[in-house]
Amino acid sequence: MQNTLPFVYFCRTVNSFAFVILHIHSVELVSYIMKRIQSFFGIVTISAVALMAQTQSAQAFSFEMSTGGASPTGVKTKGAYSEFAKYGSVRTIDFNNGVIPKTGYATYSFQNTGTQSGLRSDVYAPLGAEGQVNDSQYLKVSRGNSVTINLAKNSNYFGLDWGAISRGNVFTFYKGDTLVKSYETRDVNPVAPFRSLAQGNGEGAFAGQGEGNGYVHFRADTASEVFDRIVISQMDKTAFESDNHSFNISDDGWTNKPVPEPGIMLGLAAIGGSIWSKRKRG
Repeated sequence: MQNTLPFVYFCRTVNSFAFVILHIHSVELVSYIMKRIQSFFGIVTISAVALMAQTQSAQAFSFEMSTGGASPTGVKTKGAYSEFAKYGSVRTIDFNNGVIPKTGYATYSFQNTGTQSGLRSDVYAPLGAEGQVNDSQYLKVSRGNSVTINLAKNSNYFGLDWGAISRGNVFTFYKGDTLVKSYETRDVNPVAPFRSLAQGNGEGAFAGQGEGNGYVHFRADTASEVFDRIVISQMDKTAFESDNHSFNISDDGWTNKPVPEPGIMLGLAAIGGSIWSKRKRG
């Protein structure tokens, strides 16, 4: 059976954001379609979120970093949002209502209360999808503290706007009491798409370049790696700043990607049909 090339391209247009999600059997056709999409949208920039050939071998829990996108309402000054935020099975918590959730799909609880941890709005807020200053509230975990996110149902995806990345930032994923995977600053900081001197000087190889910022996508690539609990810890230095958390509800691995809302799917179908029709006539 011939492998397909499923890919997700995040297209940043002049006035809006859009996903194009296709299953292609030809690399040549991929190139052709992207050229047609570029013409159709009048794209300013196109950045690949993922381009992967399907294989029979199992993959491991993984992550990647992107610039993220604007808020679902198009606002660009509230930090970067997941490119999957509009999808039907994805739940997003942006803290813009000034509340740390205690009920609902994802509930948050701090290990230590009475510290400087909580919601903040200041210069350390994670940057927007084009490097804009974020004027909204974000979640801060102060030194020596952690916040546990308990999920009502399994998830195969967790995305967040991670800013002012500094030493001691740690993510840990669990299924029940079983450790699934853990990541820390040194895993992610080298691929941060933005750096902000306003947030700090930066560390190590990035000293003098500013603190790293970007949207991080953590994925359980197989069903055995789905998780129902996340612990965000700050083990050293100052604080762990994050915003716009997104979760994809699923018992399957990430190969079963979230499905767009009906309105989005209709729009993609119209675009794909137009591109294919023009190719046949050409």
